Amino acid sequence: MGKRAGERRKGPKCVAIVGPFASGKTTLLEALLARTGAIQRQNTVASGSTVGDHSAEARAHQMSVEATFATTDFMGESITFVDCPGSIEFAFEAQPVLAACDLAIVVAEPDEKKFPALQLIMRQLDAMGVPRMLFLNKIDKASAGVRDTLKLLQPASSTPLLLRQIPLRKDGIVVGSIDLALERAYVYREHAESEITEIPDDDKAREIEARFSMLETLADHDDALMEQLLEEIEPPRDEIFDDLAADLREGSVTPVLIGSAEKGNGVLRLLKAIRHDAPDADATRARLGVPDGKPALQIMKTVHTPHGGKLSMARVLAGRIADASEVFASSGAGGKVSGLYRMLGKDQSKIAAAEEGETVALGKLDDIATGDTLSTAKGVGPLVSLDVPPPVYTTALRPRERKDDVKLSASLQRLLQEDPSLSMEQNQDTGETIISGHGEMHLRVTVERLEGKYQIAVESHPPQVPYRETIRKSVTQRGRHKKQSGGHGQFGDVVLDIKPLERGAGFAFTDTITGGVVPKQYIPSVENGIRDYLKAGPLGFPVVDVAVNLADGSYHTVDSSDMAFQQAARLGMKEGMAACSPVLLEPILKVEIYTPSDTTAKVTAIVPQRRGQILGFDGRPGWDGWDVVEATMPQAEIGNLIVELRSATAGVATYVARFDHMAELTGRLADDVMNAHGKAA
Repeated sequence: MGKRAGERRKGPKCVAIVGPFASGKTTLLEALLARTGAIQRQNTVASGSTVGDHSAEARAHQMSVEATFATTDFMGESITFVDCPGSIEFAFEAQPVLAACDLAIVVAEPDEKKFPALQLIMRQLDAMGVPRMLFLNKIDKASAGVRDTLKLLQPASSTPLLLRQIPLRKDGIVVGSIDLALERAYVYREHAESEITEIPDDDKAREIEARFSMLETLADHDDALMEQLLEEIEPPRDEIFDDLAADLREGSVTPVLIGSAEKGNGVLRLLKAIRHDAPDADATRARLGVPDGKPALQIMKTVHTPHGGKLSMARVLAGRIADASEVFASSGAGGKVSGLYRMLGKDQSKIAAAEEGETVALGKLDDIATGDTLSTAKGVGPLVSLDVPPPVYTTALRPRERKDDVKLSASLQRLLQEDPSLSMEQNQDTGETIISGHGEMHLRVTVERLEGKYQIAVESHPPQVPYRETIRKSVTQRGRHKKQSGGHGQFGDVVLDIKPLERGAGFAFTDTITGGVVPKQYIPSVENGIRDYLKAGPLGFPVVDVAVNLADGSYHTVDSSDMAFQQAARLGMKEGMAACSPVLLEPILKVEIYTPSDTTAKVTAIVPQRRGQILGFDGRPGWDGWDVVEATMPQAEIGNLIVELRSATAGVATYVARFDHMAELTGRLADDVMNAHGKAA
């Protein structure tokens, strides 16, 4: 075990706080800051005065909606904690943070309903190779034993959950903890350091058993420890701590500590474990593949402040950064740092320079984006590739006052910089501004930011479904445009063969004119007139899957013109299409729904209620305990699908949808669509 000794390095650390929604992450951050003296007292989320959740939107909903950075000092070392949202709707916030942090504290609680959400977080940490500790929160409210709770949670973790503390109980109530490495008992004192005490006689057997289990797990990666256990030799305490630290850094175990963030219990032991065991910037550099000798900074978050402009939250992975430094991004962008700050929630402290390992805010780098890798030298390559999940919820926006059109567009661009998981498009067919995200709350918060932060009153509504229409029958129709008003008149005459095409074929135009009855120079005008008409057919929607042939016609040497033949074509189409048995088409999407296996039955019941068809379901590849349900569903039915899916799956289901085909829509549903369209028009 001696080979593992002395591995702890001093230096600024960056620690992400992650976990399921409402598990107590923001409360833990508050407790950590209070215990280290960064704030005078520990406030509550309900009070609306915590360092985390400082935005108006977070306080209004009493939930984290963005990552919050807070730097503090503990026993002479700098630690930046990043409180990440727990809701799946804001989960992307954690991705660029985790990429550049040294360690993740996973806040969990003894609640089996939160298991699927915990599983999602653990998988993300596995995929990114981030070492993690688990803080079992709300231990004072736990009804089950801590080891029973770990058995429940273990399937969510790819590495063994290594229990480092067990609860100390009195009359069935948790009053403290027993540290298995130190073999020492601690009695909790609310918002104060725990009191050290002897392990009660009644708990000694339980402590010995739990400690041996911890050592057995450590021995899986240490042959010398295994020999000592087999020979019943008591291993030196320092070497146990070295093993705990080494196994954490190597990602071979997930140490578990217990406590109550709300009361500040177990927080000091957590801080000491972070200080001693957590990897530092050296390990994170190696994980990300930072080239030796290359200065490197990783952008973890972008924030537009009301008065200070744009801030780019950055981890200094290698080298040093000073105010006014010129930086170059892997994207090709660059700029000069205008202000360098240490963050404590929304509060900023200006500094002159940041050393390796520090997490700071860089001011006014207008062209730098979240996920960019920066350097003070040119030629830096990207260290991180962000993987934005596909959106599952959309809404259309418009300003209540037309004068805010330009302001709305500019403000949305800023929100997109702050939240890369948000997307926006201008629909050319409908003229709508459409934003897409990861749930109803995600987009509600976006609207609240527009109205609160940027002072733009907006209206939101479901985006229009791109209905189309086509025909079932063929007709031949003459279209004649004749107008005489003195001088040159207008004359165009066409005979059009209109017929349906197979689904998905689009539009085809041909001509079989002979003898010059329609001069060649006017044939493109006929096609233009037809195309113009097809923008809105007899049912009021764009027409698809139609072929039109110009078969005959006539012209006047003086009065015929491009415009006259365009008008003749439009007239012919208007009269002919009405006789072609027009029918409405709606878009059908192919949907893959990802759900925990124990809620698959609920999901498959939801699909037919939305006019969907189940194609089948199977185990989700690489995801134990999860299924993927394949189905087709009309786009009109998918608008708030995610709300119902999440309600049925403890908030964790998601889906991917893509266009599959157009299908006829008839009867009452078609009438409703056309009536609504007519009213809107």
